[in-house]
Amino acid sequence: MPDLQKPKDSAVLKTFAGQKTLILLGGLAAFGLATRTQAAPAFDSDSPWMLGDWNGTRTELAEKGYDFKLDYTGEMGSNLHGGYDHDRTARYSDQFGLGTHLDLQKILGWDDAEFQLTITERNGNNISNDRINDPRVGGFTSAQEVWGRGQTWRLTQMWYQQKFLDRKLDIKVGRFGEGEDFNSFPCDFQNLAFCGSQVGNWVGDIWYNWPVSQWALRVKYHLTPELYAQVGVYEQNPSNLDRDNGFKLSGSGTQGAILPVELVWTPKLNSLPGEYRAGYYYSTANATDVYKDRNGQPAALSGEAYRSSSSKHGIWLGLQQQLTSRASDHSRGLSVFANATLHDKKTNAIDNYVQGGVVYKGLFDARAKDDIGFAMARVHVNPAYRKNAEASNQARVVNDFDDPAFLPPQDTEYSAELYYGVHLTDWLTVRPNLQYIRHPGGVDRVDDALIGGIKVQSSF
Repeated sequence: MPDLQKPKDSAVLKTFAGQKTLILLGGLAAFGLATRTQAAPAFDSDSPWMLGDWNGTRTELAEKGYDFKLDYTGEMGSNLHGGYDHDRTARYSDQFGLGTHLDLQKILGWDDAEFQLTITERNGNNISNDRINDPRVGGFTSAQEVWGRGQTWRLTQMWYQQKFLDRKLDIKVGRFGEGEDFNSFPCDFQNLAFCGSQVGNWVGDIWYNWPVSQWALRVKYHLTPELYAQVGVYEQNPSNLDRDNGFKLSGSGTQGAILPVELVWTPKLNSLPGEYRAGYYYSTANATDVYKDRNGQPAALSGEAYRSSSSKHGIWLGLQQQLTSRASDHSRGLSVFANATLHDKKTNAIDNYVQGGVVYKGLFDARAKDDIGFAMARVHVNPAYRKNAEASNQARVVNDFDDPAFLPPQDTEYSAELYYGVHLTDWLTVRPNLQYIRHPGGVDRVDDALIGGIKVQSSF
């Protein structure tokens, strides 16, 4: 897990968040007044950008190959009931993303070439760290997915992409994360168990999801218009996770490479889109056993160093499929999704994970762009990892659950989330949500938790 931060008092937090929002909106309003003659004016509900079209300049630049983005995601979480600490409070986390995408065919005449640069900044605190999960062992999911990997500035994307052979072959090189291309999944839910590449959530010590980047190469080849295979090589460098290394470009600290391969099928079933993924990852770096020493004995009891393995691996499956649509608008209708991962039992805390859910877009005719979603997940702890905690308690002769030195054995955590996405404008969506966590952190002595959340997504 990323470093825990000291929680802020809820009153201070709300004041800070309010001041930050007022300053931001004030600046945007001033900018909007200064550009009120735009083709799409600032705060136009039909514009994809809060700041509008800059008097047509933004569209003109995009037509020439220059596309600029400033996105914002903010998430509030409050422990309404249960959890490790029953003291009620609220926490807020957010992220700014500033980027540019360059169509190099339009700009330089390079056929089928493009470049992406994105810088992100994260702030805030997470309700899961000490209110929902037992801080002695931490948790696996997060009620606020935008929190984590150090609340700091990062170079998140800096890559060049080139297509060949009538666009069948696609090569991407630079700095980016595995989850952009492999085991990728949307991030409309607020709970981490239903957001983004799930492999990165359960083997986060080697697979670095957004906003962390590393040197990487990805090669994709379309076997048919609906079927492609891809392979990647990613620098495995834990120092990239450090808060002070958000813009690190050197390879110092590299321990090996992670090699993912994936087959992706994107059919149209009854004219409705779907996506099906199956993949495998292999890490060349040494990995530490979660339980045994080099003699095959419990390391926590023997006092010997945990044995080392020369690699680490796992697999994933994923599906997304739209099932129904409206005759007047095919973007509306019911979709289903599911994801599953399986990991190395010798070296990983989580040995398997599965989730599934449904999303309906445009449930009401008057709110055709709103969406409602529900999902459930199961995160299963490796039995060897659980035995290691028991052995650690035995070695230190600690048996009382309430003893600060006791390590609670972890087993299975269940998560559920229900949200309703209010599409206020084409540049602003607000998703109130309720989350239920059974056995937070896989600790059955921790009370089941009910969390209230609000997720805000906006494009300036």
